[in-house]
Amino acid sequence: MWRLFPALLVVILAIGCSSRPPDDRDYAAKIAAERAAKDEAFRRDANPIPEERKAELLPLAYFDIDPRYDVPASLTPSHDETAIPMPTSTGTMRQMRRVGILVFSLNAQPLRLTAFVEVGAPNLNRLFVPFSDLTSGTDTYPAGRYLDLDRTATGVYALDFNRAYNPYCYYNAAYECPFPPAENRLGIPVRAGETLK
Repeated sequence: MWRLFPALLVVILAIGCSSRPPDDRDYAAKIAAERAAKDEAFRRDANPIPEERKAELLPLAYFDIDPRYDVPASLTPSHDETAIPMPTSTGTMRQMRRVGILVFSLNAQPLRLTAFVEVGAPNLNRLFVPFSDLTSGTDTYPAGRYLDLDRTATGVYALDFNRAYNPYCYYNAAYECPFPPAENRLGIPVRAGETLK
């Protein structure tokens, strides 16, 4: 099995053989600072939250920061150039292309998510990972949440669900938000990232 995912093995061994454990306080402080900066930006700007909803939605609501939801993932590239029509919140379709499959483990369960780019995107440097899970519709936005990843040369990614965010159509119906496809529906609850207010 490890022959299929050598990059993931390297990451896991590096984590397991580290001379000192990661400082969870530094990690939590970094995530908290990112969340505070996002709140401030949303307060200042007219978008994505309309002025009349700022008091209701800000500060944004989140699950507690949990480093166990920051996991290594290995991307198995897709060579299929077929466009995938992805339904959106406005009833239109967005044409997306699969970049590859992210393989990872969360709470000791092996999982996978497809990473996409929009057809016609100028490059593949930013990967779009829409997903839903067993918190969707109760604790989190019913249609699902998003992760964005910067492309790496190694094919190994830090998949940090503490950074999962609600689509902008949650704040403002004027936005067009792609819905996660069936292949990105996780059969577990992901209690990390942004929640409903």
